[in-house]
Amino acid sequence: MLILSRPPWGAIYHIARKIACKSVKLRCAELTLRRPLMLASQAALRTSVLVMAAAFPHHAAQQKTAHDARRNRPAEAGLTQAGNAVAESQNIVAETAERIFADLADAQTINRDSKAGWKAPLWQALSEAGLPLSWVAEDFGGSGASLAEGFGVLSAAGRFGIAVPLAETMLAGWLLSQAGISSPEGEMTVAPASPKDRIALNPDGSLSGRARGVPFAGDAGHFAVLAHNAGGVSIALVEAAACRIEAGLNLAGDASDSVTFNNARPVALKPAPKGFDQTALMLMGAVARSLQIAGALESMLDISVRYSNERVAFEKKISKFQAVQHNLARLAGETAAAMAAASSAADSIAHANGFDDAVFLEATAAKIRCAEAAEKGAAIAHQVHGAIGYTLEHILHRYTMRALAWRDDFGNESYWAVELGKRIAARGADELWPLVASR
Repeated sequence: MLILSRPPWGAIYHIARKIACKSVKLRCAELTLRRPLMLASQAALRTSVLVMAAAFPHHAAQQKTAHDARRNRPAEAGLTQAGNAVAESQNIVAETAERIFADLADAQTINRDSKAGWKAPLWQALSEAGLPLSWVAEDFGGSGASLAEGFGVLSAAGRFGIAVPLAETMLAGWLLSQAGISSPEGEMTVAPASPKDRIALNPDGSLSGRARGVPFAGDAGHFAVLAHNAGGVSIALVEAAACRIEAGLNLAGDASDSVTFNNARPVALKPAPKGFDQTALMLMGAVARSLQIAGALESMLDISVRYSNERVAFEKKISKFQAVQHNLARLAGETAAAMAAASSAADSIAHANGFDDAVFLEATAAKIRCAEAAEKGAAIAHQVHGAIGYTLEHILHRYTMRALAWRDDFGNESYWAVELGKRIAARGADELWPLVASR
């Protein structure tokens, strides 16, 4: 993947790459002019348009007219510099990821592939596009994409329910780059993946400790590790072969392993930058998971609306029943809320200079709200589908179960709710409203 330096007005991206498809080779060379990006609230509204047009067909013409009017309307003054970090329609990096996922990670194809033969071609295509190391500068072996562009990739990965360590490798590369450590090729993951776990840096430079629930640890060749000692925090690159890995599974059946560091010797070890701590890593991971959950909810809504327009009961489509329409509207509401919260948190991190109280508020609120939406949204989607939605042959579980599993990574909603309450209480009552109103 080639990203040319941007002109002063920051509007042009140029990416050229080849994508190998099963039946046809697609040569992608695009020159895109970035238009003003959507605000978080505007991005979330596209979900309500989807459910209105599909579940309630009599609104389709009205929605099309409104869409055409918005498309032909000049950009409002003052929005040129404002941007949504995950406005994928304007994000050429995310569009590249979407094409790869569509070609090589089709949910029906994956469901029928009991030997997981789809994983190697998918990872190869992602690696050739430079997506796993999106957040790593070119000087350290990465692609040099922005945080906003990387967040767009994570949102796209959530919509496809991807079960490869793409998000984990992106986070690992980002963590290593904080200390100026070059990222190796291949799959990586981060440790610890829980705010309650600690890895100790011993006086001789080795690492000790145990990290639970590390996603895709068994598939990774290296770990990016945040370690503590009396002198502060350090970042290390560790070979997976130097650690003991106990296999485990999350709700979706994906690897969620325990990693034991028993005087493990790192390949590289450097101090973390001033002000960087484990909370910063957990917040970054929480926002990554929030975006993936929001993306999965989009797919749940799309699948549920489509099914309701195909399934016939009592001689009419179930989308005509008011109870089903009500459930779909609730699902659309949960999806829109998750998208808005995750997008806002991603924007905050993309435009912030550090992990301050404002970023903490945005990131924790996003993880809490997206986790709640995952629980409610998964229940509604399965209720709309009935018994067929619970079978392994149906693709719905690829999204519902992953959304539920992602709630636990990098701190669940209960943990962050308590931490957010502590942070707000420490600031005092007089500081609560100014903090909330500033967002």
